[in-house]
Amino acid sequence: MGEGEKTRLVAWSRELRGVHDRLREALTVTRQALAAGESAQPATRDLLLFCHGFCTALTAHHEGEDRDLFPAIAQQHPELRETLHHLQQDHSMIAHLLAGVQAAVTRAASPVELEQHLEGVAAIMESHFRYEERKLLHVLETLALDADPLAVLGPL
Repeated sequence: MGEGEKTRLVAWSRELRGVHDRLREALTVTRQALAAGESAQPATRDLLLFCHGFCTALTAHHEGEDRDLFPAIAQQHPELRETLHHLQQDHSMIAHLLAGVQAAVTRAASPVELEQHLEGVAAIMESHFRYEERKLLHVLETLALDADPLAVLGPL
């Protein structure tokens, strides 16, 4: 394997960590926008934009993992199929929580209710990211997957 090939393969672990960090930051910015506009009723246009952007980015990240990354891992590392199944279950739970956030934003829920939704998403998301990184980063350092990281891991 040439040096360029090794660099491309190792990049998947760096890409995943980078996307997770950017999603964490997007959630932080969203929560800060909510805190800044707490006195405003209903939710401000900026908050709607931040919530929509965060929800869309996190959803695209998980859809790409389910569609492209996890099947490649399962094919090359069948011993991780149960781990991948647990991660996909997390994705379903997070999608349900994100739907709750979006519904709350759409109906102009109170800032307190919106923060409760975001707090729930933050807790599950962080637990999921840490588990995924513990279980998969070592595999991603040698994963042979010829695909666009933006398509596989989402737009962030």
